[in-house]
Amino acid sequence: MIPSRSYPSTIAAPIDNEIVITKSRFIAHVAPVGSPDDADAVIARVKKRYWDARHNCVAMVTGVLGDQARSSDDGEPSGTAGVPMLEVLRRRELTDVVTVVTRYFGGVKLGAGGLIRAYSSATSEALDRAAPVRREMLTRVTLDVAHVDAGRFDNMLREWAPQHGARLDEPHYAAVATFELWVPPAELRQLTADIAAASAGSVVPVVGEDRILDVP
Repeated sequence: MIPSRSYPSTIAAPIDNEIVITKSRFIAHVAPVGSPDDADAVIARVKKRYWDARHNCVAMVTGVLGDQARSSDDGEPSGTAGVPMLEVLRRRELTDVVTVVTRYFGGVKLGAGGLIRAYSSATSEALDRAAPVRREMLTRVTLDVAHVDAGRFDNMLREWAPQHGARLDEPHYAAVATFELWVPPAELRQLTADIAAASAGSVVPVVGEDRILDVP
């Protein structure tokens, strides 16, 4: 079993947010992505949407551990846009996220410090509106239950899962009712004991693989 550790979070859904600084418009778009290719597709859509903007600056972090990162200043002075945006993602311990900040120039130069603050703020304020999604290493557990007992176990597991940080998938009904849970490794012993008590030892959980998953 992989040792317990913390993993970067992601966000639940795309968010757009606009700020205006000294007449320049900064439109931030942040979105969850599953891979660098997904991020590139988001970037392409934003650039197509804002084709007439002077700059579409980019930062992304991907990978389960947030170990893949990329940024672009898209014509702004080097280090004044993409890198500050990337630092915001890093500080918030996020991964599988891309942000594109579109700038419509307002006629007043902001200087390097002003640009850094503007692009950082645009990214931060968009992320403030995004719903974070936590990730954990969970262990797959399956239970085969006779149909006559399925309703009772369904009720029990739906109550048990949120109390123990687990995730319960929808049951599958065939010759027996099969329940699948994703359980924090530290809760496996408690689950086994609770299932044994509920079934008088007749139902034995089958422990499967570990996987990093989004959790409520």
